[in-house]
Amino acid sequence: MSGHSKWSTIKRKKGKVDQERGRLFTKLIRELVVAARTGGGDPEANPRLRTAIENARANNMPQANIEKAIRRGTGELPGVHYEEQTLEGYGPQGVAILLEALTDNKKRTTSEIRHILSRHGGHLGEVGCVSWMFDLKGSIIVDKDKTTEDEIMAAALEAGAEDVKDEDLYYEVITAPGDLEKVKQALMERNIEFSNAQLTRSPQTTIRLEGKHAEQVLKLMDALEEHDDVQKVYANFDVPDEIMEKLGKE
Repeated sequence: MSGHSKWSTIKRKKGKVDQERGRLFTKLIRELVVAARTGGGDPEANPRLRTAIENARANNMPQANIEKAIRRGTGELPGVHYEEQTLEGYGPQGVAILLEALTDNKKRTTSEIRHILSRHGGHLGEVGCVSWMFDLKGSIIVDKDKTTEDEIMAAALEAGAEDVKDEDLYYEVITAPGDLEKVKQALMERNIEFSNAQLTRSPQTTIRLEGKHAEQVLKLMDALEEHDDVQKVYANFDVPDEIMEKLGKE
């Protein structure tokens, strides 16, 4: 798991991600709308929508909100037209940053992300400047109180997962992009609950950060995630677990 993904998970465990539920629901609703618009409103035939619904339910979104978002996506209800946008750039110490956004105004989003990066010692780059540094992978997060190491290893690897990583508070199952749904199904059949399952971008190499540089980059990650248009942030930093734990408590 990349440093950024681990930082996000540590904050979730400590209740520090999306403390304002409205912001979280905004991101989830936008993904539901776009998933339904691009692949149809039937989750059985639309894996992206199925994943969006699972994530919405995992975050206690009311079923009525989920259904309304899907109907907006399929055109049954009026709503804002969101476009997918990918932005690339660099943070302090040359950390590569890849953003995925859903926006109704690409120029505005680009300007605001540029400002956030600049304010935290980074800068926006050209299309393709860092995307080549990240590989597309499936990622499934399983809390350690939901299973044992032997059980998750056996179920995941038998289903075709590439790897299972022990990340202190949880296990992360890594899959090829096309195998994510198959491995998810295998875990469900064994009654192994997972808190998150999605396609993610895994950095090929990482930059080790400590001290003030680590704190600076983590503050930048927080600022980017707090932007309403930003759905996902990927970065190739590596910060020691003890530093992340310490900063996550502040």
